[in-house]
Formats: sequence, structure tokens, C-alpha cells
Amino acid sequence: MPPPPLKLHTSPTLDIYSALTDSELELPYLSAGISAGFPSPALDFIDLTIDLNKHLVKHPSATFYGRVKGDSMRDAGIHDGDLLVIDKSIEPVDGKVAVCYIDGEFTLKKIKILKRELWLMPANVSYSPIKVEEFNDLKIWGVVTHVIKSV
Repeated sequence: MPPPPLKLHTSPTLDIYSALTDSELELPYLSAGISAGFPSPALDFIDLTIDLNKHLVKHPSATFYGRVKGDSMRDAGIHDGDLLVIDKSIEPVDGKVAVCYIDGEFTLKKIKILKRELWLMPANVSYSPIKVEEFNDLKIWGVVTHVIKSV
């Protein structure tokens, strides 16, 4: 059994873990899709498998996991307790959801670039957008590539 992921950071808004990407676990995959509308005739299982490490992690040495704490991104479908796949090698651009380190604190927000202004946008009207000013200490820590949630 591989060792558990290493908890790298914990805060009121996010826990960050190392990603153990060298393990392999192939699980059955229903390649024909699953109808979320009207039921469709059952198809025979097709003998395909998927390894989530290979599917979700494109840059293993730059990938981390984060556990969401809070509800500032709920209208984007990202909820408290969701697990994030974070890739530090992807360039943060307008419209991406990213883990941002601003003035000593981590936060999860959508990047918005307006001409020469940078904004960190929540997806919940209860929170205010954050305009990044020259005096702010900002690092876009990583771009969220996947959200994994329990149902």
C-alpha cells in the first residue's frame, strides 16, 4: 500500500496535499457513457479500463491536491469538501480557476483580467471580488484542472 499523501499546507480556506502519481489502478470504464437524461438501453460492458492518475494528472511533478474549505466558489460548482487537482505548470489565464496566494493566505478564485487590472473573482455573491493592487503580494500558485466531489 502506498504511503498516504503528505499534507503540505492547511488554512481556513484550503488544505494542500502532495500527489502520489506513481501508483497505478485501472478500473472498469463505461466508454459508451451513462445517460443522465432518459434511460437508454443497457449496453454490454466493453472491456476498457481507466487509471485516474493517468486521466487526471498530466504533469505529475507539478500536480497537487487541495481540499476546499468554504463556499466562495459554490456557484461555479465547487463546494466545501471537494477535492481539487491543481497543476502548477499551467499558465494562469483569464477565466481559469486557480489557487492564489495573496498577502500570506491561500484562496480559490477565478482569474479575471480587465485591460491592465487583475481580479480574483468569487462565485458567490456573499463574497467581494478582490482587485489585485501593486502593493498586494500575489502568487498564482496553481490552476485547478479537475474537481472531485462526493455524492
